[in-house]
Amino acid sequence: MKKISINLFQIKMTLIMSVLAISLSTTSCQDYLDLPSYNTVDTESVFSNEQTADMFVQGCYRGIIHSEFFYQLGAGETVMHSCEDGTTNNSKYNICNYFFDATTPYTVTTIFKEQYRIIEATNIAISRIGKMPVTNKTKALLGEAKAIRAFCYYNLIRVYGDVPAVWTPLEELDPNDESTFYPKRSPRDEIYDHIIADLQSAVQDIPWLSESGFSTDERLTKQGAYALLSRVALYAGGYSLRWNLQTNDPSSLLMSRRSDNARVQQLYQIASDACQAVIAKNENRLVQAQGGKSGFEYLWYNFANRNFAATKPEMLWEVANYGPNTNSDFGVYAHPGSRGGLFGSRKALQFMLPTYYLSFDSKDTRRDVSCTSYSIYFLNSGAATDKWVDVGTTFSCIMPGKFRISWCKEPQGASQRNLNIPVLRYSDVLLMYAEAQNYLNNGPTQAAKDALLEVRSRAGIGSMAIPSAKQDFEDAIVQERKWEFAGEFNLRTDLIRMNRLASELAKTKQSMKDLSDKKGAYANVAAYRLYKFRYDAQAYGDPFLAVQYTDVTNPAEIAQIQTIPTTAAQYPAFLAKTAAIAQAHGFTVAAGDMWYPAKMFEAYTSSYNGSSRKTVGFTAGFNALQIGSIIYTKPTGSVENGGTYPNWIQAADGTDGLYYGFKENHSELLPFANKAAGHPMVDNKNLTQLPGY
Repeated sequence: MKKISINLFQIKMTLIMSVLAISLSTTSCQDYLDLPSYNTVDTESVFSNEQTADMFVQGCYRGIIHSEFFYQLGAGETVMHSCEDGTTNNSKYNICNYFFDATTPYTVTTIFKEQYRIIEATNIAISRIGKMPVTNKTKALLGEAKAIRAFCYYNLIRVYGDVPAVWTPLEELDPNDESTFYPKRSPRDEIYDHIIADLQSAVQDIPWLSESGFSTDERLTKQGAYALLSRVALYAGGYSLRWNLQTNDPSSLLMSRRSDNARVQQLYQIASDACQAVIAKNENRLVQAQGGKSGFEYLWYNFANRNFAATKPEMLWEVANYGPNTNSDFGVYAHPGSRGGLFGSRKALQFMLPTYYLSFDSKDTRRDVSCTSYSIYFLNSGAATDKWVDVGTTFSCIMPGKFRISWCKEPQGASQRNLNIPVLRYSDVLLMYAEAQNYLNNGPTQAAKDALLEVRSRAGIGSMAIPSAKQDFEDAIVQERKWEFAGEFNLRTDLIRMNRLASELAKTKQSMKDLSDKKGAYANVAAYRLYKFRYDAQAYGDPFLAVQYTDVTNPAEIAQIQTIPTTAAQYPAFLAKTAAIAQAHGFTVAAGDMWYPAKMFEAYTSSYNGSSRKTVGFTAGFNALQIGSIIYTKPTGSVENGGTYPNWIQAADGTDGLYYGFKENHSELLPFANKAAGHPMVDNKNLTQLPGY
């Protein structure tokens, strides 16, 4: 047999029943089973009845979101950034900064392999189910398989651009046809049109959640399929990096929409109508405040706790991950960091840019959910009898918070979190609808404004002015998506489809310099903060949200905390001063409460900050955090860095420290890997490389 190009073909029929082996329970998320491989004969029996066909379709979900989506490609969107430990010369950090290379690990490879593996599985399902007797069940299964395949092609296109289109199972293709094993890139617009037609068909046959018999949204229902249709239509009608596929000339690279403007208009209308269908059904809503938590906090706390009843109104589709065989590493990288204790030692390998943290309105309840200005670290030696503290951090180590360890259910192992992967939410439907309406009507309709207002009101910022001009409204949507979807690994490609990536990266680089210099919009950002000392509960499901703090800007108060005492005998008097400042800022100070200052523009490990933490009991020598050391040991301020920008903001030679590899009309897509067997460019002689690599 010829060498098989797309990695999915290397799996051949082994795939068929390993897919069947995966059964996502609709009553609870169970372990996937490890069953042996099957041959073609078994395929006949699998699709001989609805029950086993159903099991096969459920199995197509396995691995649909690989860790490369959230570990490599989940950052670099002006919100989250990589902080892999030890060095900046690693794939995660370079990809985050748009430094791609086809012959080194500075690209992604498993996404390509895994998406085509699932595409082959769905091709099998679509072909075989199409031959079964037509019932409501088989029509629903056929629609579900088409929707899963559409999701895979959407992922491939937004990462690589034009990719091979394979619509038929391998077993039905001609082995003597070279294109069977070595397919060329297909125009993305043709693929988009195909999967949009598939989704338009699928939404007619997939049931609404309320009619499905499913108790969770771990499988695609009608509302999830409609939301996916809207998302794909916006990408199909939006901007992407295009080039001449015939010549592969680098000079032809250009960010543009498809040339058929009438089709673009139609695609935005499809997106708008799909969202409107979900809204009009009135089966979904934004999760609202409850039990003393804001709506946004209540949503994500319960998501981490696997409380489907609480999140079901808003979650339209989440990928199941539970059990020893299927528990992905989603959430292992993006969290506040924990050192020892009940949660074990888990480093946060992504952090939030301080400009993003500071972008929130003071009333916005999303900030302290999406961002944490604390990490979990032991007080003294880390022994079993030690105490663990939610310790306040500085601007250079604000960490992700939606998927924090302490909110989760107890996992099977240290690298497992039992976290499902969120894919589509009702807030996305509202914002996609607002965006599409704005585009179609050359400005926001009242319905578009109402949709944006609904998202903002849940966040506590409903009083914020909503623009009426088209461009201003689009600007508002871009920012709202950042506030709403941090850490959900779609913002990077959202900026690309809106042709905003270059401008947003440039704006963020300048904003980081302005923050470092404490000028412009950041001229009045407080350099001092008082944190309240707090022991960590060391319990899974702990509802704790944020360490209490107060910014200190009054010169008289700063004078009281400017110098940290050097001996333990002086600590009580110093802590009395900090408690008095906290009380003056409106906090109730009970007996035993302690407050310690932090210089926010300095490194967490600075002499001042280390000495400050000693006043509340931290032992000398424990001046670390569970986050990549390339960031928490660095300051944010230029003055605090000796008069120059810290190298993570700008290198000493003046080159960019953020997004240093980005080149407009070049870095919006990733190249195919081209180094070794198993890489697309090595395995497939008919694939062409992204021009410029």
